[in-house]
Amino acid sequence: MRGVDLETYARDMWPRFLLGWRDGIGPAQRPFAVVWPEHVREVVAVVRLARELRIPIVPYGGGSGVCGGAVPLFGGITIDTKRMTSVRSVHGEELICDVEAGLNGERFEREMARRGFTFGHFPSSIYCSTVGGWLATRAAGQLSTKYGKVEDRVAGLTVVTGRAEVIETDGPHRALRGPSWTQLIVGSEGTLGVITSARLRVSPAPQLRVFRGFEIDDVHAGTEAIRRVLQKGLRPAVVRLYDELDTLINSFGHHEEHAANNARGPVPRVETGALPAFPAPEPPGEDRLVDRLIALAKGKGLRKRAIESALGRSELVNRVFGTVAEKIARRGCRLIIGLEGARIRTEVEAALTFAELEAAGARDKGEDPGWAWLKHRYAVSYRMSPVFRDGAFVDTMEVAASWERLMDLYHSVREAIGRHAVVMAHFSHAYADGCSIYFTFAGHAPEAAAAQRLYDAIWRDGLEAATRVGATISHHHGVGLLKAPYMAGEHREAMAIFEAAKQALDPDRIMNPGKMGLRR
Repeated sequence: MRGVDLETYARDMWPRFLLGWRDGIGPAQRPFAVVWPEHVREVVAVVRLARELRIPIVPYGGGSGVCGGAVPLFGGITIDTKRMTSVRSVHGEELICDVEAGLNGERFEREMARRGFTFGHFPSSIYCSTVGGWLATRAAGQLSTKYGKVEDRVAGLTVVTGRAEVIETDGPHRALRGPSWTQLIVGSEGTLGVITSARLRVSPAPQLRVFRGFEIDDVHAGTEAIRRVLQKGLRPAVVRLYDELDTLINSFGHHEEHAANNARGPVPRVETGALPAFPAPEPPGEDRLVDRLIALAKGKGLRKRAIESALGRSELVNRVFGTVAEKIARRGCRLIIGLEGARIRTEVEAALTFAELEAAGARDKGEDPGWAWLKHRYAVSYRMSPVFRDGAFVDTMEVAASWERLMDLYHSVREAIGRHAVVMAHFSHAYADGCSIYFTFAGHAPEAAAAQRLYDAIWRDGLEAATRVGATISHHHGVGLLKAPYMAGEHREAMAIFEAAKQALDPDRIMNPGKMGLRR
């Protein structure tokens, strides 16, 4: 392969590497070779060769990971699974399908829809991620409150281990006692073997979808409302609560879109979570900064000097965001709820859900906000490149906790990140026992080394804050390189089980070395 091809496989979408790439800093290591197998026997042959030569194997799906999980730290062979794309069978009576791991997520869901089913897994990366990548990282889609995370949807796997042996885990007739070997592999990020295919649970395609927007006084009231809904046994598909700053930025987009719709028909609107656009230069002073944030929310252009001015004073931005919210987003926090499924059940569940939210103090704002979210739900994934081009960086930190610890998690992590960067958050992936918080942060530093130090400080302080309150360091983005140093702090003695599995399935330690907090 050409050097430029190997360089493509030297990174995934981890923003820390994107910072270096932007500033002309190449990857520390490239793979020695990249292979594109079409059959499990070819994967076996490659792993045998790597074991004989004592060189690493790095499984690769869509390359959309944001934690450095597909980075070849020590060179070796990258196995790209994207030629393994067959939907082998769909068993309608059992609601099970057999699919190869390299299939692109959007194509997989489209094929399921054509057959009258849904997998129910809609991550923001659906256009550029694969089934195998979802399983390797325990991914979650935007409808996980109803359908569960990917580990809830898998019935069995075919895996080529570091011994070059093919293992088929569980399956439809798995014994009801004993360990789940499938769950041992799911989330292992290629450190135990290469996932080549999976047996997945599907659902009938929904007959009805209902979306609604609500407003509620603050984050605490919003999370309480969501908890009440879920602990009543109701299962909306979409639950998204935006904090005041995230609501503020969205409110202007929604307001302007509504006016534009009245004037000249539908126009695109940026989904929440995209980096705010800061207007131009003049510095300090809280009043001036408030004016900038107001203009930010109105969507003025994102320019390099503006970023340097505003993001360079991130602590002040975070301190006065409450003032901005009071001036502009007086209606509180935005909450999006969506339900889908069989028609009658969905109608009843929607009525009960909306009634429960209103009893908790939420104010119904109609269907428009919900459908607007659905229309633009993938947009944020394509808005990172201009931010890096203009000299800043943006990233997301997804952590999760039980309901009793959720507010401590929100305030602790927000404060920790806020010392370094502008930060906002939304709550999504909610369940009866807890919820995920998705922090979006933006920062700026004058040159590459300083930007990487700042980026590292944000993640160090944010994850340490999450660990202190008893939260998990990752809900669905995985671990990779980014979060590897924090695995022992979360899993403690249980890491011995992981190490034992590694020794059993990969005794030569060739499978994706350096990841997941395992010793080399």
